[in-house]
Amino acid sequence: MNDPSIWRPDVTVAAVVERDGRFLFIEERVRGRLVLNQPAGHLEAGESLIEAVQREALEESAWEVAATDLIGIYQWTSPSDGTAFMRFAFAAHAICAHARPLDAGIERALWLSADELRSHSVPTRSPLVTQCVNDYLDGRRHSFELLRNLDQHLLTRP
Repeated sequence: MNDPSIWRPDVTVAAVVERDGRFLFIEERVRGRLVLNQPAGHLEAGESLIEAVQREALEESAWEVAATDLIGIYQWTSPSDGTAFMRFAFAAHAICAHARPLDAGIERALWLSADELRSHSVPTRSPLVTQCVNDYLDGRRHSFELLRNLDQHLLTRP
């Protein structure tokens, strides 16, 4: 039984991918509602944050990306259901698109400018989406040296 007094945020990653002044987004259905998001998702057991963001981008948008910098770490609690999130947002470079199916619930991938994002008829999934773009545009970039994965040595053990 979960103790509600213990805070356990969902650890997520998001890729902020810019190409020619446009950003990679996905349209996805969340509880039946169409929303915009960066390619993003949950950190899975046994993977690094960088591996996770690159995997999520491929699964959700069919774009292979290479993470280049950490933009920021964001804490947010959804007012609709109380789910807490700890999001690690990464700047990433688009390598190439692949012909592959998108994750369940993803309608399509699209490229939008920051202005197009703000005026789009489909709302963002959360305030994290716009904040990550704004921080990217403000030049926030942090070295991967901030990330310390002490479990890495366990992944190579026999």
